[in-house]
Amino acid sequence: MRKIIKKSLAEEIAEKLKEQIADGRYQINDKLPTEPELMAEFGVGRSSIREATKSLVQSGLLRIQQGAGTFVERTTVNPEPMEARIKRARSQDLDEVRQLLEMKIAEKAAINRSQKDIFTMKSHLETRKRTADAGLLEECIDADVKFHIAIAEASKNEILSDLYKTAAVHLKNWFTEIHPDTRIFIDTQHLHEKLLKNILDCDSKQAWNTVLEIHQH
Repeated sequence: MRKIIKKSLAEEIAEKLKEQIADGRYQINDKLPTEPELMAEFGVGRSSIREATKSLVQSGLLRIQQGAGTFVERTTVNPEPMEARIKRARSQDLDEVRQLLEMKIAEKAAINRSQKDIFTMKSHLETRKRTADAGLLEECIDADVKFHIAIAEASKNEILSDLYKTAAVHLKNWFTEIHPDTRIFIDTQHLHEKLLKNILDCDSKQAWNTVLEIHQH
């Protein structure tokens, strides 16, 4: 027999609020009623309301703005993980995301890169050239992706870096499917070397433009 778990008042209120949000009573960025109004609606004390809203804040469904109130942050508690979303994305959509990320991380890397970052980027770029010239497609793709990941890490923006790393896993598979050989990597090597120079020169604007040039190529 399944054990019957008795819910607390706060848990029941949290479930009711979830249902109201899911049913469209409250939309994203809508402000919830005040504590006294929720107390009257559910017929419970202040502590139960606070415990219920606290649990929904912790789950990411609500957010509290000091002095303003409690607002709806999103309408589902368990959104699809970004990695799973990227995995099922269309190639065109993934490529557009890649372009935007690579332009921004290059811009930020030109401002924030360290000597260690420079060494890592140079190393991957040299491997990219060597494997491209040797016709080693898988190794060349791996070096190309690692070069851009190194730029992402040099940006010092952890969110941008994590997003790019998540996308990079699927980019490697996609590159393997669309490139029959290393010709495109040979043809764009000079542009990647130009990008590295932009980053070394702390030229954020030109770094952005060079990434755009790479994608246009």
